[in-house]
Amino acid sequence: MKTFLIQTKRICIRVSLFIILIPCPYFLCAFSLPAIPVNYQNNPPKTDSVSVFVVSNGVHTDIALPSKHQLKNWEEIFSKDTFNIKDSIHNYIAFGWGDKGFYLNTPEWSDLKFSTAFKAAFGLGGTAMHVRYLKEPTKISEKIIRLNISVEQYKKLIDYIEKSFCLTEGCITKINHPGYGNFDLFYEAKGKYSLLKTCNVWTNKALKYSDIKTGLWTPFASGLMSSIK
Repeated sequence: MKTFLIQTKRICIRVSLFIILIPCPYFLCAFSLPAIPVNYQNNPPKTDSVSVFVVSNGVHTDIALPSKHQLKNWEEIFSKDTFNIKDSIHNYIAFGWGDKGFYLNTPEWSDLKFSTAFKAAFGLGGTAMHVRYLKEPTKISEKIIRLNISVEQYKKLIDYIEKSFCLTEGCITKINHPGYGNFDLFYEAKGKYSLLKTCNVWTNKALKYSDIKTGLWTPFASGLMSSIK
């Protein structure tokens, strides 16, 4: 009996240490790796640049692009009528990627459930693209950073975003969800969300793919935003 209790105590100690110590390397990397620059040698173009924005609410990041541009008219895919937009001032379209369950079931932080967070953290659910129309990003309340990029960089950014959507017979698939407001909707996406591949890592990878300066790994919005200043 005494031996059993000793063994049980040792197991409990090991499990406790595992639970305590595992997050340490994660947070160490999460706060240090954004400071290691990627694509830092690429200077902003002097002519023929395209202005895009990284938008952050403090937790999540989106990439906002002109809804109409000579290289891509997003309004042909995401009709403003579908988004109930009747004005002419919502001329930017923002794309975000994330866990489907989290997106659809957690419009407010007060709605967050442990089961939703657990599934998201360990890649047990599907993913979704959140698409929303914006006014000029400099006029919205969220934190933004403007990036002036070259035409070639913009082409790559378009390609990355397009490849993030899950297609059915060549078409994007709208999720049966009303969105958070009048100007946003959700679509099926590729990939798996996890602690290692968060919504901010998706944004980070989009910038890397497009040869735009960013940090090495940015699971948190704060790290991503600081890496692209």
